[in-house]
Amino acid sequence: MPRTLGSSNGGGSLTNMKDSVVHIDPEILGGTPVFVGTRVPVNALLDYLEAGHPLDEFLDDFPSVSRAQAVAALEEAKRHLESGARAVG
Repeated sequence: MPRTLGSSNGGGSLTNMKDSVVHIDPEILGGTPVFVGTRVPVNALLDYLEAGHPLDEFLDDFPSVSRAQAVAALEEAKRHLESGARAVG
């Protein structure tokens, strides 16, 4: 069953929110998290940034992803990490 990661749910939990930026569907890239409305894996953004490439280069190479989607995905990842750190610590 397709799932989406909500951009405004605060906890980073998987939900079926209409404002989601990340979509997970076993029928799309084997369930790899992708940006909603694309087949672009969210991990591609993380790989670009990890390699030291600017966000604008990622957006140029993947024009189907908007700046707002990319920023929202990063914010969601940050919230997810922070909530995990609070749960552990």
